[in-house]
Amino acid sequence: MELKGKRIAILAEDNYQELELWYPLLRMREAGAEVVVIGMPGVEQYHSKLGYPVTVDATADDVSAEDFDALIVPGGYAPDRMRRHQAMIDLVRGVSERGGIIAAICHAAWVLVSAGIMKGKRATCVPAIKDDVINAGAIYVDEEVIQDGNLITSRVPSDLPAFCRTIITALK
Repeated sequence: MELKGKRIAILAEDNYQELELWYPLLRMREAGAEVVVIGMPGVEQYHSKLGYPVTVDATADDVSAEDFDALIVPGGYAPDRMRRHQAMIDLVRGVSERGGIIAAICHAAWVLVSAGIMKGKRATCVPAIKDDVINAGAIYVDEEVIQDGNLITSRVPSDLPAFCRTIITALK
């Protein structure tokens, strides 16, 4: 129960990558954290690329950056939808500005780009959006997990064990 007392937000939108949402959600709960799935108003469930549902616990409009020690953004094509919601972008930026952990995997770096929190940071992502990360001012590194201050990034589902270990260590 190394994360007992910690609160973690996981953003959700349609077309999320199943493992990239569920693996961190279950791993953080297993470590004792309270994990809250965050969506947008009027949506009770989102579906993965393969149709697997996740139920929303709260909306981005109803929570505050001060409510969370960390925020995780899963990949898939959901981040392309997430970054269109100003409340989600504001939540990511707010958690980052107050020094909370921001963790993103795969295409989730799109959300960090839109939040304007990557400039000067070492980061990784799925190779398909490497140019977006570089153009946002980040220093791209092709490794399974990169931590630069409060920012943790990974590339693909096979990086999830290292991604989650790094999040847990950062929150201890």
